[in-house]
Amino acid sequence: MASKNFTIIGIDSSCDDTAIAVLEIRNGKPSILSNIISSQVKLHAKYGGVYPMLAKREHIKNLPLVYKKAVKGIDVSEIDAIGITVGPGLEPCLWQGINFAKELSGKLKKSLIPVNHIEAHILANLINRSRTAIEFPAICLVVSGGHTQLILMKGIGKYKLIGETRDDAAGECFDKTARILGLGYPGGPVIAEMAKKLKIKNYKLKISLPRPMIGQKNYDFSFSGLKTAVLYKAKEGNYDKIEMCREIQQAIIDVLIHKTIKAARDFKVKSIILGGGVAANDELRKQFKLKIKNYKLKIEFLVPPEILCTDNGAMVALTAYLHRSKTAKNLEADSNLRI
Repeated sequence: MASKNFTIIGIDSSCDDTAIAVLEIRNGKPSILSNIISSQVKLHAKYGGVYPMLAKREHIKNLPLVYKKAVKGIDVSEIDAIGITVGPGLEPCLWQGINFAKELSGKLKKSLIPVNHIEAHILANLINRSRTAIEFPAICLVVSGGHTQLILMKGIGKYKLIGETRDDAAGECFDKTARILGLGYPGGPVIAEMAKKLKIKNYKLKISLPRPMIGQKNYDFSFSGLKTAVLYKAKEGNYDKIEMCREIQQAIIDVLIHKTIKAARDFKVKSIILGGGVAANDELRKQFKLKIKNYKLKIEFLVPPEILCTDNGAMVALTAYLHRSKTAKNLEADSNLRI
């Protein structure tokens, strides 16, 4: 990193969170000046998931308000650039952030830097750390409501997708199984809270669910079969909801950890990196650390603070800073953008 101080705005509207942050890089170290997130969770709860056109409408309303909060007390004339998520995500939502960023770019006369949302989740691990925090090569597990991917990372901007979900993402599986059990939305946090209620150690669950694709030699995932198994169990009735939640969570964790550690061993990596909303799951984080320790793997384990696992502007700002030479004027949304 250059020694010159650099201040950058990061904007993300890829799904249902309107997120804007201001990041300052001073003497090579990034620090967050503001990180404002307006969530639409309650608004979409009755749909059991994000309703794109409703989310778009909320972004239009929220972007100016979130921006005002994000730059409060900050001299915007000192801003050096604006980073904006262009994909992947929900296209109607992405466009709102892009249009807002374009307008802001013209007003402040600052350059725009397009950001890949998946890469931003990975690089969230570098906020409040030195760039040398990651030892390469690394295996990155990006796991959220829309994505479950394993990525081989050989450096900043050097990525190879080696595995991904063939159907439902892990977060999507949490949402759908929570809906089946009548637990509400979003599913991940509510299932995690239910699972915590089973406090007896080494308790043998009466419910057993599949771990899809866990024995296959590839690095791909599949969670639709797990969702279907929960549906059948629920239809049978006579089950304990707390036990069901514990088993759903553990089935997903088992697959994620097994596939990631297999990839880490196969590619002889020095780091395992987590990113995405599901990475905020306490049990997933704890069991990852335990597995790495038990297997005596000499691998650094990196996971962001919980607030930086979910969608946020700070990760977008840092990613844009690290690609600050790649400015662009004619930005377009790409809902299926690949890393």
